[in-house]
Amino acid sequence: MRLNSQPCLRWICLGCLVIASSVIARAEDPEPVDLVVYGGTSGGIAAAVQAQRMGKSVIVIEPGRRVGGLTTGGLGQTDIGNKAAIGGIAREFYEDIAAHYQEPSAWKWQQRDEYRSGGQSKTAAGESAMWTFEPGVALSVYQSWIDRDKIRIDYGRRLDRSFVITTRSLPAQIIAIRMESGETYRAKMFIDATYEGDLMAAAGVSYTVGRESNDQYGETLNGVQTAMARHHQLRPGIDPYVVPGNPDSGLLPHIDPQGPGTEGGADHRVQAYCFRMCLTDHPENRIPFHKPEGYQPQWYELLLRNFEAGEDGVPWINSPMPNRKTDTNNRLGFSTDFIGQNDDYPEANYQQREKIIAQHRLYQQGLMWTLANHPRVPEHVRREVSRWGMCKDEFQEGNGWQDQLYIREARRLVGHYVMTQKNCQGRQVEDPVGLAAYTMDSHNQQRYVDSQGHVRNEGDVQVGGFPPYGISYRSLVPKPDEVSNLLVPVCLSASHIAFGSIRMEPVFMVLGQSAATAACQAIDDGVAVQNVDYSRLAKRLVQDNQVLVHVGAKPRPGIDAQTLSGTVVDNRQAETKGSWVSSSSSSGRVGDDYLHDNASANDDCVAIFRADLGQAGRYRVNLLWPVHPNRASNVSVTVLDVDGKRHTQRINQRDAKSGGKVSLGDFEFGVRGTVEIRNAEADGYVIADAVQWVPVETDRVR
Repeated sequence: MRLNSQPCLRWICLGCLVIASSVIARAEDPEPVDLVVYGGTSGGIAAAVQAQRMGKSVIVIEPGRRVGGLTTGGLGQTDIGNKAAIGGIAREFYEDIAAHYQEPSAWKWQQRDEYRSGGQSKTAAGESAMWTFEPGVALSVYQSWIDRDKIRIDYGRRLDRSFVITTRSLPAQIIAIRMESGETYRAKMFIDATYEGDLMAAAGVSYTVGRESNDQYGETLNGVQTAMARHHQLRPGIDPYVVPGNPDSGLLPHIDPQGPGTEGGADHRVQAYCFRMCLTDHPENRIPFHKPEGYQPQWYELLLRNFEAGEDGVPWINSPMPNRKTDTNNRLGFSTDFIGQNDDYPEANYQQREKIIAQHRLYQQGLMWTLANHPRVPEHVRREVSRWGMCKDEFQEGNGWQDQLYIREARRLVGHYVMTQKNCQGRQVEDPVGLAAYTMDSHNQQRYVDSQGHVRNEGDVQVGGFPPYGISYRSLVPKPDEVSNLLVPVCLSASHIAFGSIRMEPVFMVLGQSAATAACQAIDDGVAVQNVDYSRLAKRLVQDNQVLVHVGAKPRPGIDAQTLSGTVVDNRQAETKGSWVSSSSSSGRVGDDYLHDNASANDDCVAIFRADLGQAGRYRVNLLWPVHPNRASNVSVTVLDVDGKRHTQRINQRDAKSGGKVSLGDFEFGVRGTVEIRNAEADGYVIADAVQWVPVETDRVR
């Protein structure tokens, strides 16, 4: 992990602004504008549209040749979480997608009534928006906006990351940025809308790369997560060596000999990247998978061993898009994610990044050919994969392959406020400028050899079950003493695991619009972005149809511990070890929430409830929790009596007849009591909610 606050930049004093402006300006340079947006991603385009609507001049600088980022780069199945969280310009985009597909001319390779969307992206009857689309259609929608609003897009211009002109005073103000090609852009406000955070880093603000430790922000799902990595996992017992059983032959490619690291500890790793392929099975539009030049057969030995160990599924999620196309994503233990091969990407120079992208493309092209043709791949998998191919009418310059790599995570701002797991799971912010709603989702980040000498994946975390939550405006801006005219709606200030929930394309659009609104307000008021009047900002956002508060069904309130007899210790007072997850989805709980272990019996989760009883004596100990059929029937619960003797029993937490309360027995205690809940060998979700100590002579039924 890195915390960077001083990369290369150029300083000038405030008194020299006029001279500096004349020095850096050239005849061919653009005239100063109100707002420069660096990065034509979905968030960048939304920002530009909003700035134009608010009467401000804006230039979008796109380092590549295509706007829209992942939205036009293959991610056609929108990761939503909750559609009600999406408003403003983002919702306009999906409504324009729906309008496009209402036209008969939009359906070339299939009839409209033949197409069925599914999953979270399914379009409900009567819905005005559509959440699945072809890459080219997404691009055409954005281009129609650019043409309609006369937005200037400067393509193919990459930031000179060593040359950002700022004032010397703190907080600094960005005066101008220079491109590698020599152009200099001056503006009152700047937005970094890239996936990499290049402008943010070059401007000298604090940022980080990698995973924080759980201890840093009081989280449970951050850092190294071997115990959570149950999904998208390799089959057990796979030998990691080139010659099976012979460590001297060396590890197979892309297995990290230094892994996995300390459980819950910080490291430099980022989520795996891939290309979100757009495939088709239409013979007239299909380009068959080919064996790429430079094919590396040993890269896929682990894939073949995984099949031979019992894997029989096709290792992809091949979600249907209109016109017999797909959005194809990672699935199972060896798939399109090039695990562990992107850790250097966030901080790499442009040439190094191009090499990393080329390696990802080579890997994925080789993977597709292997799945379709290799004799060690099960026949039914070869048969299914080989009937698909790249699309002739998408990404034509790349023969069906796009330039946009799925940069799931790179740099992240460490700003005025850091969004964390606690925000995802209920901690509210006072200044929301949009909602996130997706599961905390981290893809695998490394392959390593476990203590049994077998290869495993690490880093996959998928924890949801919470309603939409607000994203703080302060997470879009640097610390108050750093830079005063920069907003960062994509590489925003969030911990690794919280970013895993926020990092969705519609959310980036929402935040891009909100960032531009704040930038325009800061210009009008002549203030730093950190000093924008939030009440006025929120009023304008709501006026522009942004959704700032989730108004769906709220969890039913829990039982107030103060209404219960005796001494009650809630989970929020418990000492915990392992990857417990907070939830409030079940009624019958004590307090605002309860903890569950996410059914991870292979993770040593312990919750220790310590009660200050006030006086020694005999107490009846009750275990309280919300009952549900997915609970474990054999939860290990231990009571420690006055002599330190441990009394352990197994409790059935799925038994509805218990009513969510079981007596653990009567025990002698000193002035303090202790109960431990463990998830070892549990056969379902283990719940740690509350423990009640009631003096036996005054025991009352609640």
